[in-house]
Amino acid sequence: MDAVQKANSGHPGTPMALAPLGYTLWQNFLNYDPQDPNWPNRDRFVLSVGHASMLLYSLLFLSGVKGSITLEDIRNFRQLKYKTPGHPENHVAPGIETTTGPLGQGFANSVGMAIAERYLEQKFNRPDFELFRHNVYAIGGDGCMMEGVTSEAASLAGHLKLSNLCWFYDNNQITIDGNTKITFTEDVALRFKAYGWSVLHVDDANDINKINRCIETFQKTVGMPTLIIVDSHIGWGSSKQDKSAAHGEPLGEEVIKATKKFYGWPENEKFLVPNGVRENFTEKLGSRGQKLNRAWKELYSAYKENHPGLTRELELIEKRELPEGWDKDLPEFKADPKALPTRESSGLVMNAIAENISWFIGGSADLAVSAKTTLKFEGAGSFEPGQYDGRNLHFGIREHAMGAVTNGINLSKVRAYGSTFLIFSDYQKPAVRLAALMEIPNIFIYTHDSIGLGEDGPTHQPIEQLAGLRAIPGLIVLRPADANEVVESWKIIMRLQHQPAALALSRQGTPTLDRTKYHSAKGAAHGAYVIAGDPEIIPDVILMATGSEVALTLEAYEILKSEGIKVRVVSMPSLEIFEKQSQSYRDKVLPPGVLARISVEASTTLGWQKYTGLKGRNIGLTTFGASAPLKDLYEHFGLTPSKIAQAARDLIK
Repeated sequence: MDAVQKANSGHPGTPMALAPLGYTLWQNFLNYDPQDPNWPNRDRFVLSVGHASMLLYSLLFLSGVKGSITLEDIRNFRQLKYKTPGHPENHVAPGIETTTGPLGQGFANSVGMAIAERYLEQKFNRPDFELFRHNVYAIGGDGCMMEGVTSEAASLAGHLKLSNLCWFYDNNQITIDGNTKITFTEDVALRFKAYGWSVLHVDDANDINKINRCIETFQKTVGMPTLIIVDSHIGWGSSKQDKSAAHGEPLGEEVIKATKKFYGWPENEKFLVPNGVRENFTEKLGSRGQKLNRAWKELYSAYKENHPGLTRELELIEKRELPEGWDKDLPEFKADPKALPTRESSGLVMNAIAENISWFIGGSADLAVSAKTTLKFEGAGSFEPGQYDGRNLHFGIREHAMGAVTNGINLSKVRAYGSTFLIFSDYQKPAVRLAALMEIPNIFIYTHDSIGLGEDGPTHQPIEQLAGLRAIPGLIVLRPADANEVVESWKIIMRLQHQPAALALSRQGTPTLDRTKYHSAKGAAHGAYVIAGDPEIIPDVILMATGSEVALTLEAYEILKSEGIKVRVVSMPSLEIFEKQSQSYRDKVLPPGVLARISVEASTTLGWQKYTGLKGRNIGLTTFGASAPLKDLYEHFGLTPSKIAQAARDLIK
C-alpha cells in the first residue's frame, strides 16, 4: 500500500489479497536459495499477473534474495534507476524469473519452464544422480484466464501431462471495468478439467491451512498439471475491498490508515518492517533452500567425476555457450540455378546444428512439414507425454502460446525455436516483443515470407510483417537470399546470447548463387554486403535487396552491366546487424555520394527510405497481395528484372 501510494501509481489490491498465498508458498514449499538465486535446480515462481508486482518485490525483499530488491527500491517503486518497475522485468533483479505484464504471458512462460525441467531431467539425470527435479509455480488472475494465450498454453500443458506445473488462479472477480459478471461467467474449473488438469479449490485466500493442503496435494499428483483456484478479496481489509478502485490506483492516505488499523498495524508508520520479519522468512525459506542447494552441489561434484561429458554440456547450457565443433558439419551448397527454397536449405542446416547441440530443441505450430523444421536425425524423437527426451515439440495450432512457451524454455537456458508462417507472426507478436525485452536468444522461424507463396492469396501473404518485426528493439531479423546466406544466418543466430532472432524464409525456390561470379556469402555476417559489382569502384546506381528478390536484382544487374552502367548490388539479409557495423564499413557498402539507390523487397516499402533517400526508389508493395501464381504476382507488382533495370535507368538519366 505504501509503495503504490508514494508512487501515486500502481495496483495495491491484488498484492494485499494474495499476501497469505505468497507467504505460504515461499515459506513452506518453494525450494529456493536466496543466496544463490540462479541455482539450476531451484523451483520457479512466476507472477503472471504482473501488475501485482509489489507482491513479488515484497517477497524478494523479505527473503533477502542476494543482489535483488532493497527497501530503498520499494520506497522508489516505479521510479527511474530502481529495481522496482511497474511490472516485473527479469533482467532488472535476481529472483524475477520472467518479464510479465501482458496478461497470460507468464502462465505460458511457466509451461515452457516445466517443459525445460522435464527435458533436463530426462537428459541429465542418471541412477543415483537426480540433478533435476523441481516444480514451476505461477500466479494469475481473471485477466490471465480471459486471454487466449492462457487457453492455448493450458491445453498444451494438459496434453503433455506436466505434473511439475502448478498454477494459482486468483479468483477475485474484479477487473478495471468492474465485477467479472459483466464479461466472464464461465466455469473455469470444468474448463481445466477438460484440459486434463487436476483442479483444487481454496475458498478463502486467508486460509493458510487450506493453501498448505492444496500445495501438498499438487506435490503428490502425477500425470497432470494442477490448477488451484483461490477465492480472494481484492484490496482485502480496506474500504475499497471487492471494488475495481483497488485494482489500478492508490488507495489514498486515509484509506491506508484505516486499513492498517484493521490489520492491527501502526497507522502512521510507512514502509515498516518490524524486527524479526525478515529473519522469519530466511529461517524457513533460506535454511531450507541452502540445505537443498548444498546437497545438490555435493551431488553435482560427484556427478562431475562420473559423467564428465554431461557435466561439460551443463556448464555450456548455464553460460549460453556452444560446444566445440557445433558447426563442423554444416552443409555446403554449390552453385545451382535450380530453385531451392530457403526453408528447405534452413531445414538441412538446423538439423546439422541440432546433431551437435543436444540442448537445441523446438517445433512448429502444426506446420513442421511446410516449415521444414522437423529434426530428423536418429534419436531426435518427439517430446510427448512420458517421452520427455524428444527434441521435436508439437505445439499444435497455438502460435501465441508457442512464442511464450519457447520464451520459457529459453529462460531455463535450453535453446528453443518455434516455427510458423510469417503471416502468423502477428499471432505471437507479444511473445516476440517480450523475448527482445528480456534479452533471451529465442529463435522465431518464419517461412512463406512474401507474396511468393502465391495462390493462397492476401490472407496468407505477409506485407507489413517484416517491417513490424524490424521495428522491435533488440530483435535480429534475417532474410537470407540463398542457401549459403542461410548457412551464414544460422551461424549468426546460434552465437546470439542475449538477443532473439526472426528468420524469414521463402516457400518458393531461389537459385543457389554462383559465388565465383558473385561475392562470398560470408559477407552476410555484416548484415549487408556488396554481392555484385566491384567494391572499389563507385557505382552509378546501387540496387539493394533481401531474400528471394536478390536473385531478381542480380538479373537486373546483368542487364544494366551489359549496357555499360556501373551498378552495384547489395544483399541486406539483416538491417539490424548492418546498423551495428562501423560507419566506415557502412559507407563503403553504401557510398554516401551515390544517391541513385533502389530497394527491392516483396513486402511493404516502409523503412527502406532510410537507405534509398529522397531521390531513391523503393520497389515493393503498398497494397495487399492477390491470389495468383507466383510469376503472375511478381509481374503484377513490378518485381521483375526488367522493371528493376528500368527504374535504375530512370534514376540515372
